[in-house]
Parts: sequence; C-alpha cells; structure tokens
Amino acid sequence: MLGTVPSVLCPVVLHPDSVRHDPAAEIWIGLRTPGTETAERVTRIAESLADAGHPTVPARAHDDTILREVHSPELLDHLATLWQRWDDAGYPALGADRVVPYMFATDEVRHGLPPRVPSALHAQVSQYAYDTMTLVGPGSWEAIRGSIDAALTAVDLVVAGVPLAYALTRPPGHHATRAAYGGSCYLNNAAVAAAALRAGGHERVAIVDIDAHHGNGTQAIFYDRGDVLYASVHVDPGAGWFPHHIGFADETGRGAGAGANRNVPLAPGSDDDTWLAGVDQLAATSAAHGASALVVSLGVDAAADDPESPLQVTTSGYQRAGQLLAGLDLPTVAVQEGGYHLPTLGRLVAATLDGLARRPNG
Repeated sequence: MLGTVPSVLCPVVLHPDSVRHDPAAEIWIGLRTPGTETAERVTRIAESLADAGHPTVPARAHDDTILREVHSPELLDHLATLWQRWDDAGYPALGADRVVPYMFATDEVRHGLPPRVPSALHAQVSQYAYDTMTLVGPGSWEAIRGSIDAALTAVDLVVAGVPLAYALTRPPGHHATRAAYGGSCYLNNAAVAAAALRAGGHERVAIVDIDAHHGNGTQAIFYDRGDVLYASVHVDPGAGWFPHHIGFADETGRGAGAGANRNVPLAPGSDDDTWLAGVDQLAATSAAHGASALVVSLGVDAAADDPESPLQVTTSGYQRAGQLLAGLDLPTVAVQEGGYHLPTLGRLVAATLDGLARRPNG
C-alpha cells in the first residue's frame, strides 16, 4: 500500500545547482504572472523520497558528447552564455531582470529569405526561445546543465545494472527541441537520457511521457528516427492546452520514424480510469517497439490538485501507472518533468516511483 517502503529502493540523483534557476515570473498572454516552476519543487520532492527510504546520489559531471548529439551546438552555446551577455549589455539596469524574447522571426516574416543573426542581443533571444514564458536569469545555466548531469548519472547507474534510477531534474525538459527552448524547459533531459542509453548498449529505447502536457520537444527530436519510441498521454492540445499546435493522435512519426511516435490525447477532466487506459496503451506500444530500456518522463501535473492542467488523476492512479510501466520489466530511468502543486508534489512522485520499483521479478 502507499507509504510503505518499495520492494526496490530507487536511487534519487540530484544536482545541487538545480535550485539556482529562478525564473521569477512568466509572461503569459502579455501578463507578468508568478512563476510556478520554483526551486521549492526540488525540496518537496527530495524530502518525500528521503522519507520513503530512497537513497540520494549526487550527480556526476559529464562532458558534452551526448548532449551535443541531442541539441544543436548553437543552442548550447547560446544558453551557456546568455545571462552573462544580458547582464554585461546592461539590460538588468533597465529593469529587464530576466531574459525575455520580444520578436519571433517566423517563416512568414522571413518570406523565404535566409535566417540572419541579429546584432541586438534582445533580438537574438527569439532565435532560440519559442515562447515568452521561459525566462532566463542568474543561475539558470548552472541548473539547466546540472539537470543534464543528473539524467546522465541516472543512466550510468542503470547501465551498470541498477534496475531503476530517478533523476530529480529541474528545470524540466520535454518541451525543449533540438534547437529551441520553451514551456519552462531549456534542454531535454529525457531525450539526453535516451541517447545515453543507446550509447550504453540499448539499440531500441522507449520514452513514455506521463506529464499532463505533450512533450513536443521530445517528439520533435526523435520524430524521424525508429530507434527511439516517443509515447505520450496528455491533455488534448485541441482543447486549448499547451503546446496547442502539437500532440495529436495522427502524429505517428516520419520517414525512418514512421510508427515510432504515439500520442494519446485526453479530454479535460479525464480521471484515473481514462488516464490509466492511456498509460496501458503506451506500455503496450513500448513492448511492441522491442525496446530494451525505458525512459519515463515523470510529470505529475495530471493530478487533480495541480493548477497547470484539467486532468483528475489521484495519488493511487500514479502508483498504478508506475506498476503498469514496471510490468515491461525494462531497465528504467525516470526524469522529473512537471508537477506544481507543492503540498502534494512529493507524495505523487513517491507514489509513481513506488509503482515503478515493484519489478515483476524483483
């Protein structure tokens, strides 16, 4: 039952810099609103998992080899230097205490002309950011890069034989594409974990995304590949939910990736039974894919109390979702995505890991 020590303890990989990112706010429909992706998320989750008996493992530094397979060098260099360049240029003194894009050079704006690199830093930002909600400030890069190290350390543990490892990644990552960031995500922790598992000897990997929102970034990164399955259950973007333009059921992959993408969009208000039926479909798709390793994008914002989605999943539902995925009996890396209701956040993650830890042969 919930609250008991799971049958297999799961190492919790954490980087101390994960709390340094402070977006301070979001700019949404032109309004400056309080940010929900706060450093306290890490504290609440870590405390709950420690209470459940899971050991903490410090993230180990890794080079950029895998990271640069997943993300463009231009995006990485931009994010690594952005805040310092912004500060040096004097924007904070003008009142711009966080980096926010202001013009988006869409294909229609360029009208077939080649992309240019703007001379103004405030215009360069929108080459890489695709929304106004995902702010950058002092300490952001350290947290972003630390999350990648946490994900890669969790992969190291699994490749070495640990059946399940969890990376407490913050900021989250599944909305980050190869060359752009948005949706409170900067680099794609789950995609990097999948690439590292492949480098560690797993030819076929499944990513199952149970966050309330579709992971458009992860889908985009692997959409043309058949070696990594992306499968997501999420609130229907057609009902008005982020990422709005992407995440529909007819998006099934392209070229070599045809059939290696599965989306299960759900109506707002969907409860445990509907959501778990979706998770079960993703588990079956993963088995049919022939994956030998699993990455779980572990968002808990589908919970009934979460302010960021209209889904109505319970704590018990999250535990059962973990059990469904544990039934695949695959080496598993879980990476933290969304989840914003601080009073319940930790126990929702603990419940999911409790389910994932109950291995069929454990």
